[in-house]
Amino acid sequence: MGRKILIALAAIGAVLAIAIALQPSTFAIERSIEIAAPPEVVFTHLDSPRAMDAWSPWNKIDPQQKITHEGPESGVGAAESWDGPQIGAGRLTITGVKPNEEVEMRLEFTRPMHVTNRALYELASVGDATRVTWRMEGTNNFVGKAASLVMDMDETVGGTFERGLADLKALAEADAVQRADREATMRAAPAKTFTEPESGIGVPATEPAPPAEPLTPPGE
Repeated sequence: MGRKILIALAAIGAVLAIAIALQPSTFAIERSIEIAAPPEVVFTHLDSPRAMDAWSPWNKIDPQQKITHEGPESGVGAAESWDGPQIGAGRLTITGVKPNEEVEMRLEFTRPMHVTNRALYELASVGDATRVTWRMEGTNNFVGKAASLVMDMDETVGGTFERGLADLKALAEADAVQRADREATMRAAPAKTFTEPESGIGVPATEPAPPAEPLTPPGE
């Protein structure tokens, strides 16, 4: 009886291993949204890890995580590391930038597993709006393939992307409204003109009066 159980377990393990091995070796998760703001406004919320902290869905998932920043404030080389009880640990680094068009990042996860993925934000003008596409892609190791058997990664991670993009949309659109208001105020302000003083320019100065003669004391 015990021998039959071992044989059955071995058979199940073999089938499971084959099923895992047959899972795709690469993955790509992508979501998009249209934002009523010009690309140059949206871009400022994407090319800096500090700026992304304001709308990143991962910060809401694990508010107890510790975040540290390294490198420049924005652009290539700007980096952020995180470590939290819910989200694990990892690091993101901006590796490529096309102003107002694209931001590329390297995502390095170190806990609960070691994985390196590529993230990409693409911006495209759509009339007066901007279409933002958030994409993450990478390779599936054995653990990743096994996880895909019991979890729909596109639905799970894609849903997180959607929530983050919604927060980005609200933030960028509010920013665009404020900028438009400031520009309208500046255009409406009366222009300052230079007026030449009525006197003092081109008019010779009046010669000072001669000093008064000293008074002669009485009796002299």
